[in-house]
Amino acid sequence: MPTPPIPDRLRPLDAARTALLVIDVQKGIFHPGAAQTRPWFHRTAAEIAVPNIARLAEAFRAAGGEVVYTVIQSLTRDGRDRSLDYKQTSFHFPPGSVEAEVCDEVRPGPDEMVLPKTSSSLFNSTIFEYLMRNIGIETVVATGFLTDQCVDHTVRDGADRGFTMVCATDACTTDSQARHENALAAFKGYCRLARTDDLIAEIGRSPSGPIGGID
Repeated sequence: MPTPPIPDRLRPLDAARTALLVIDVQKGIFHPGAAQTRPWFHRTAAEIAVPNIARLAEAFRAAGGEVVYTVIQSLTRDGRDRSLDYKQTSFHFPPGSVEAEVCDEVRPGPDEMVLPKTSSSLFNSTIFEYLMRNIGIETVVATGFLTDQCVDHTVRDGADRGFTMVCATDACTTDSQARHENALAAFKGYCRLARTDDLIAEIGRSPSGPIGGID
């Protein structure tokens, strides 16, 4: 039996087989208070990453692609279902809380999935993989927070599970330029790194359908 061809990581995006994944862009993480407690994160999120995520979502919708969201949210009020890491760091957003809501700037459309997760990688605490297989998704474009934590873990897990992973480098951010750049350098072997403008141009051609900072 012939071996199937290996997917080309650099092939242009096909809207019918590609999902935009928006990771943890939620009110408990990106909010006005973070401007004081996490200034670099808040500035780059507000001025670069979040606007680029919104642009990507609009482009994917226009091309007929899937836009999928994940938010950190426990399934129980006391968070007993959380991962050990989330328990040790006291990271807990109860179900139905404002903190678990997707930020208004990138609000999901009426028929778009929002998956609550309790681990860094949504592959470990949601049925994301099952859903993507059902839809026929082969490529996942990762965006959101944080570059060196949940985005990093998701990119690596997705690659190990057979998805062609893409990271939109200017549509994700973390707490410093160094952390952002170090993360991209560390996981670039698991994915393709691309800028928002290039991905928008690609999805627009799909057969199916300015400050210093992050890059």
